[in-house]
Amino acid sequence: MGTDRHDERATGVVPAARLRHVHWLGGGSGAGKSTIARRLAERHGWRLYPTDDVMAEHARRTTAGEAPLLHAFLAMDMDERWVDRSPETMLETFHWFRGEAFGLIVEDLLRMPREVPVLVEGFRLLPHLVWPLLTAPGQAVWLLPTPEFRRAAFRNRAAPGEGFTARTSDPERANRNLAARDDLFTERLHEETARLGLPAVTVGLTMSEDDLVERVSGVLGL
Repeated sequence: MGTDRHDERATGVVPAARLRHVHWLGGGSGAGKSTIARRLAERHGWRLYPTDDVMAEHARRTTAGEAPLLHAFLAMDMDERWVDRSPETMLETFHWFRGEAFGLIVEDLLRMPREVPVLVEGFRLLPHLVWPLLTAPGQAVWLLPTPEFRRAAFRNRAAPGEGFTARTSDPERANRNLAARDDLFTERLHEETARLGLPAVTVGLTMSEDDLVERVSGVLGL
């Protein structure tokens, strides 16, 4: 890693102009970010960068000193992660929700060619971290799912007995903890986008996928 890139990672100082070709789609879990981002990237011929896909790689690229919450999480067993702690503690100590390794997302983006626009998507895009990297108000948007929408989305994704919570000693409690934690995270995103004046779209059960694509397109000026 070169000196300039190391300095950017250490200080978080990246000129926003270097990322003016990047668009950001963040939001709560289960909001439909991946589906909407894929459709928009295909429609406009953009490069898609799903941050979920690089979580394992980014974990390997960090040290315990750089990402202490991440490495503490990796050392936990499944019950310690999802059953034994309160949703509030889970929220406050979840590494991605605290912005650990966000600098690695920026590093990846800086390596990409700038000729083709990039659409970045994922829950790791915390508003206060993305905000300094924007050059225009329509460059980013966050999807805020209602609890009902998110739970319906997760019910449709996995059959009973499947998913990582099935590997705990109490999957029902783990699922309740996870749902409550995600409610708290979405509330935090709502507060943060409002405070920073960043666009957000509430995603409820009455909104169709096509409607959401058009709402996001409108915010991004597409």
